[in-house]
Amino acid sequence: MTAKPKVLISDKMSPQAEQIFKDRGVDVTVKTDLKPEELKEMIKNYDGLAIRSATKVTAEILKMAGGNLKVIGRAGIGVDNVDIPAATSSGIVVMNTPYGNSITTAEHTIAMMMALARQLPSANASTHAGKWEKSKYMGQELFGKTLGIIGCGNIGSIVADRALGLKMKVLAYDPFLSAERAVELGVEKVELEDIFTRSDFITLHTPKTEHTKGIINKFTIGKMKKGVRIINCARGGLIVEADLKAALESGHVAGAALDVFEEEPAKENPLFGMENVVCTPHLGASTVEAQENVALQVAEQMADFLINGAVSNALNMPSVSAEDAPKLKPYMKLSEQLGSFAGQLVDEPPVEIKISYEGGVAALNTKPLTALVLAGFLKPSMEGVNIVSAPAKLKEMGVALSETKRDKSDSYQTLIKITVVTAKGENVVAGTVFGEHPRIVDIDGVPVEAGVNGHMLYILNLDKPGLIGAVGTILGNAKINIADFTLGRIPGKNKAVALISIDGDLPEKTVTEISKLPDVERAQALKF
Repeated sequence: MTAKPKVLISDKMSPQAEQIFKDRGVDVTVKTDLKPEELKEMIKNYDGLAIRSATKVTAEILKMAGGNLKVIGRAGIGVDNVDIPAATSSGIVVMNTPYGNSITTAEHTIAMMMALARQLPSANASTHAGKWEKSKYMGQELFGKTLGIIGCGNIGSIVADRALGLKMKVLAYDPFLSAERAVELGVEKVELEDIFTRSDFITLHTPKTEHTKGIINKFTIGKMKKGVRIINCARGGLIVEADLKAALESGHVAGAALDVFEEEPAKENPLFGMENVVCTPHLGASTVEAQENVALQVAEQMADFLINGAVSNALNMPSVSAEDAPKLKPYMKLSEQLGSFAGQLVDEPPVEIKISYEGGVAALNTKPLTALVLAGFLKPSMEGVNIVSAPAKLKEMGVALSETKRDKSDSYQTLIKITVVTAKGENVVAGTVFGEHPRIVDIDGVPVEAGVNGHMLYILNLDKPGLIGAVGTILGNAKINIADFTLGRIPGKNKAVALISIDGDLPEKTVTEISKLPDVERAQALKF
């Protein structure tokens, strides 16, 4: 008899989640407030770990899972407390519940904006203290004011809808917001500069990435209207808190409402105690409805995975049914690698992405493979994108997507070909699977046969003698070890490609030195 899968719930969540696991045939243990050492000791005994934000799932804890842990389910959207790369390398699926608390967070944003506009916290404290300072707390109407939204995804679009109901004018900045979607939402799609210069209120609804960290700082604040009010219910670190404090003290920023902070739990903060700052302790998702929704959703997803092998809302693998999983496995890695290869080589905005499945792979469910291609393509330029969000992000960017299938391939038993169309032309990369090993077999019409490793160097050059020696010398002088060296060329066309696998990162100065070699048309470091 097959043993029942076992799940540990290590954070407080709705009792209904525990019941769902039991009803689906999963043994469940609820043990909250575990210390890291206690979690390390327990985790090896479980197939699944259900968490909220309190449990920190580090690489060290994952190492202690000993290959038994199969899935981590986050009841909520943020996964800052999970080491996703470590989970991925350990073969552990990480799921979240991206839509369960969107309304709650959007409503909290509107509440914070209203509290800020009418100085409610200060007026409340004053009145409780027996004062009657009616003239002191002169507020500001939201009607007719301009709200600038930075990040108009799921939560940002709900905020926009509520703000329009308040008769505000809404500006939205989001690199992935299409013109059509903006019209549908009733917002004006603008550049980030316009958000800063035109808004009376600015609210943040973007993840924290290298591009968005500190997006509100002394320079961007300097572009804002005098008297602007800023709301952040997204992620701590999007605002340089010292710069905001200085702007509040000078009066350039009239007020700020913050639900998130650079360091949490925020027991101390330079903004605490300022009368024109409204603070709450990360309450964006804290409603009875949201907590219930995300707990039930994560239990359903995890149980479905452990019992049937189905994957929903995964951050590190495609959604796939239990029946399709074994057939798709050899092609999953190839798809992501081809997408990543294309994403790193194409240096112009894509107009269209065409994916061709030929031979054996064409008979399979290619939807998760397409999601993997798109996630791989977008990751080099867009942090945080995953197989769940990639197709939607591409659509919001206005990039066309087409898929074709052919029963046979001209040269291989099975082939996946990616064509990226830009204003300058087309870039093509194709690959196949030998056994279960993915291989790249074509780059822009040049035949190659190369595996993909973590660090690589791509060179496009004229097909003339001396290149291999020159490149080897430069890499040797830089103390960079070559793991594999693959060449491809088209005889008679004077075009050649080199794919070089190396040990470790390739310094930019080394790439520049190689690119200056005679006959080299392009040299680029690649990471996978």
